[in-house]
Amino acid sequence: MRVVIEKSLARGRVSAPPSKSMAHRLLIAAAYADGKSLVRGISSCEDVLATIDCLRALGAKIEYDGDSARVRGFNFKNSAPSVPLPCRESGSTLRFLIPTALLSGNECIFSGAKRLIERPHGVYEDLCRERGFVFFSDGEKITVRGRLSAGEYYMRADVSSQFITGMLYALAALDGCSVIHLTTAVESRSYIDLTISALNTFGVKCGFADEKTLYVEGGGYEPREACVEGDYSGTAFIESFNLFGGEVSVSGLSDVSLQGDRVYREYFKKLDSGFATLDIENCPDLGPILFTVAAAKHGARFTGTKRLKIKESDRAAVMAEELAEFGARLELSDNEVTVHKTELHPPTEPLSGHNDHRVVMSLAVLSSIYGGEILGYEAIKKSYPDFLRDIASLGIKVKIYET
Repeated sequence: MRVVIEKSLARGRVSAPPSKSMAHRLLIAAAYADGKSLVRGISSCEDVLATIDCLRALGAKIEYDGDSARVRGFNFKNSAPSVPLPCRESGSTLRFLIPTALLSGNECIFSGAKRLIERPHGVYEDLCRERGFVFFSDGEKITVRGRLSAGEYYMRADVSSQFITGMLYALAALDGCSVIHLTTAVESRSYIDLTISALNTFGVKCGFADEKTLYVEGGGYEPREACVEGDYSGTAFIESFNLFGGEVSVSGLSDVSLQGDRVYREYFKKLDSGFATLDIENCPDLGPILFTVAAAKHGARFTGTKRLKIKESDRAAVMAEELAEFGARLELSDNEVTVHKTELHPPTEPLSGHNDHRVVMSLAVLSSIYGGEILGYEAIKKSYPDFLRDIASLGIKVKIYET
């Protein structure tokens, strides 16, 4: 499927999309709680739907109406799923729930897109090997079996914070205190903070004892009502229009949010002022839109980019490829991307979304300046299914073709 975006300006007001990160976290916490919980403000994006489907397969009862989820929790120590858990393309779903599957001692199979299954899972592989658990991947699915117990764990934190989040959920359900010692520098610390916030909301006592140590008191979860806050990651695409003559405001964002991606406003100001050097180690999801803004403005140097290789696409490489269609030049190294200042022009060929929602949305922003056709726009369903509708409501000229 393809979308054509013509040169146009964005003006008006929209609501922020719900935070995918917090929706995952609150739903999983609710599914652990013994009783009925209510989580409001949930987007129907594909990643969150994958989490709902997997929690149901593990035993939780979830009634979802497109906005709110009524959740009756389940003791995951008794889980014995009879079918593979359908993670589809959601890394959060897979990595958050593998430790949950290791509570029962029963075999659990996770299915998903080939790229998802092939993404790095060495942190869990090491943990399972050390504990005598089963962790096996055949490139199409992952099979695990084992029974976690409360205690001390040593884990790397430089691959993805998602592994730490997954362990926090499972350890909180066990009797007794647990400690996670982080053996490396912590990347994306803000995402661990979001997890701690969600766990605290559902009655779990946990947190950082110091910069390299997390504690979990265990004992289980309590049912609660919670609301998903607005998403800064998705809003970054909307507010980027303001850098190119737009006049857009967004409602529904928390001023006290722990989301690390809220730094985009500071970074946008720097990119708008001149050539900037920015570190995105703790906000890698902003990479595609920041590269786009830099290409259209004054250029920039980005550090902390190595984890872009293991996202839905190799984001630095594919953004270099697609932005080149506009005349941009990106120089890539292992942990750095330099966007050179060049004269941009309309693309002469259709652009590819590379099955990556953030790539599609970034290209849509630049296409509003120069015009462009994007193939595979449906990737936005992963995180922000209403993106095209929202930008059209702001005056961006959008033509959707289903072929």
